Amino acid sequence: MSDDDILAPRKSRSGSHSRTTFSGAEARGPIIDQEGHEIRPETLEQGFREFRFEFGQGNPFGNLTREQRIARLEAIAKLLDVAFILPGTKIRYGIDGLIGLIPVVGDIITTAISLWLVREARALGVPWYITARMLGNVAVDGVVGMVPFAGDAFDVMFRANMRNVRLLRRWLDKQPRM
Repeated sequence: MSDDDILAPRKSRSGSHSRTTFSGAEARGPIIDQEGHEIRPETLEQGFREFRFEFGQGNPFGNLTREQRIARLEAIAKLLDVAFILPGTKIRYGIDGLIGLIPVVGDIITTAISLWLVREARALGVPWYITARMLGNVAVDGVVGMVPFAGDAFDVMFRANMRNVRLLRRWLDKQPRM
């Protein structure tokens, strides 16, 4: 492709004035990065191979090992409940307390994420009585969290997600190793 084609692309043959069309050979060309260097297509495919999602093939995260799933649950619980420290204090809080500041919608969002954590724990084989305790923690966090400001302070102190991960870990530690 010459510089003239880039600066003044060819007009379509249909007679429209403002539309530019590209056909087969014109549309194909080198892939250029932000610095102007050419990227070979095979290297591009290799870089994105591990991020490919096969829609209709089930859960894209389904091939995680049990330990990877548990680590993911712990990481999300920490992000929700204890990711940050209030400057000048030892008080830890997470995005649950921040998102909860948005009236009603924030509490619904964080409760939904907490329920997803319980669902994942159930998928790991947690029995019904542990699941019931986890759901109780989420319910208390969700209901009390609806109270403006005082509920957000309760979210910071109660840490329902960390409690649920602790329940999951205690149950897993009692299970026989395979």
